[in-house]
Amino acid sequence: MNIFSIIEGRILDAVAALQSQDVLPGDVEPKGLTVEAPRDAAHGDVASNIAMVLAKQAGLKPRDLADLIAKQLRSGDGIEAVEIAGPGFINMSLGKEIWRDVVWAVLEQRDRFARSNVGAGMAVNVEYVSVNPTGPLHVGHCRGAVFGDALANLLDFAGFGVTREYYINDAGAQVDVLARSAYLRYREALGDDIGEIPPGYYPGDYLKPVGQGLAAEHGRALLDKNEDEWLPVVREFAIAAMMDLIRDDLETLNIHHEVFFSERSLIEGGVNAVAETIAFLKRQDLVYEGRLPPPKGKLPDDWEDREQTLFRSTNFGDDIDRALIKSDGSYTYFASDMAYHRDKFLRGFKTMIDVWGADHSGYIKRVGAAVDALTEGEGDFDVKVCQLVRLFRAGEPIRMSKRAGAFVTLRDVVDEVGSDPVRFMMLYRKNDAVLDFDFAKVTEQSRDNPVFYVQMAHARAHSVLRNAEEVFPDILEDLEKCDRSVLESLVDKGEITLMKRLAQYPRLIEGAALAHEPHRVAFYLYELASDLHVQWNRGKDLPQLRFIRSDDRGLTVARLALVKAVAHILASGLTILGVHAPHEMR
Repeated sequence: MNIFSIIEGRILDAVAALQSQDVLPGDVEPKGLTVEAPRDAAHGDVASNIAMVLAKQAGLKPRDLADLIAKQLRSGDGIEAVEIAGPGFINMSLGKEIWRDVVWAVLEQRDRFARSNVGAGMAVNVEYVSVNPTGPLHVGHCRGAVFGDALANLLDFAGFGVTREYYINDAGAQVDVLARSAYLRYREALGDDIGEIPPGYYPGDYLKPVGQGLAAEHGRALLDKNEDEWLPVVREFAIAAMMDLIRDDLETLNIHHEVFFSERSLIEGGVNAVAETIAFLKRQDLVYEGRLPPPKGKLPDDWEDREQTLFRSTNFGDDIDRALIKSDGSYTYFASDMAYHRDKFLRGFKTMIDVWGADHSGYIKRVGAAVDALTEGEGDFDVKVCQLVRLFRAGEPIRMSKRAGAFVTLRDVVDEVGSDPVRFMMLYRKNDAVLDFDFAKVTEQSRDNPVFYVQMAHARAHSVLRNAEEVFPDILEDLEKCDRSVLESLVDKGEITLMKRLAQYPRLIEGAALAHEPHRVAFYLYELASDLHVQWNRGKDLPQLRFIRSDDRGLTVARLALVKAVAHILASGLTILGVHAPHEMR
């Protein structure tokens, strides 16, 4: 039950009525119509710009048109007052029965409430994490992992057909470095003194089990082979081991992908997808041989002024054209990324969402240009950049990890504070803003700790339901059997506030899904939790407002219905975020 959609329907009915009376032309179109909660609650419950949208088409002044529409709206059930504000905004105050209908809808629909068909089953590919398979995930990867997973949950809840994907960067120099690093650990496992790990290699102890696994599988056989013989063997083994490590890390946050796509598969297995992609662009006259201008500032050591194969990226808004083939004849990373995104499109994904770290933000224009070219404008490509995570302990910055030696791993964080605080706090700030994560604050039991505050609200709601049974042993049966009329006794301003907050949830879900912003759900849950805690505290000071009234069974049933509805929505939102909704806090 989406109150805002219902009111939008009422507004459009009012417009249609004016058209039938020849007050408005029959061909007016309400493009740009908004129906939303006013910023100032004193202006009512719902505001619309419909008069300003249609005024020019109708040949009327916005306020005059607003008056005509307002007269139509005032005759509708559930609308208590309609006022005109400013240049022609229509502000509406809704009757209490509307809010009670929302509570009843929650109780009837439960976990189906606010599920939307705004996505209409549209296939959406959400690619997130996609870390080079060269080591464990660190806390920076953690934020993108949680964001991508929560976004996928949100889109699924809003009716999109979501595929969660991980792109394995298993081609290129970094995996060869991984293989050589693992080979050192293999020699070490066989008893060789390998000395200091050479500069540029991966020094982490996490490669020791890989070396031991190689030794167990191959014995000393690899020592007798040349590098070009042992490198592919070790590389494949090490990549598989690293992906197992990464999956285990993600499992601690209950994150699972449906698709793991290998970069190497683009050029191996019989079909060279990168070559096909370049050929496709050539047929569109989007590839040519030319020279790139030198980069601004100090030239890098590997800069070469040479003729090369270039993609006309500037045709699609990029700053410069982009190279596709290196001087040694191999493909650039960008060429592989182009082929990968074309593959997504060919698999049926017109909508592609990539979740990247802040260090990749400079890459957005070129990949966006590529998607535009490769899909001939049909692709919808969105990159969500997750900014840095700064770790603190009681206000003091943390820089080193006892396990990894150079960075704080995802597992370090989850092992210390748990999955729920990590997931909620990674979403309790917009993804493109730097996030401060304090180990002490995310585990304290106070309002200043959002995850505790929200989970406590859900636990408190269930505590109220349990406590009610002690006063009225069979009252939950009454709650299950009651009809909508029981809600008529909900008249207190705090109860109305809670009902209005519940009414916002369907609109919140649709807006957050369409904007690809799961943090909106976290913010909403905190506000809903705050409303519940406030009403509970009011009952401590004013006994007549308590959820459980030992002298009034009927009123108690009504208030329990409201509490139960709040618990349903808290659980729904927490599920989208991937956070548990506890019935008790321990």
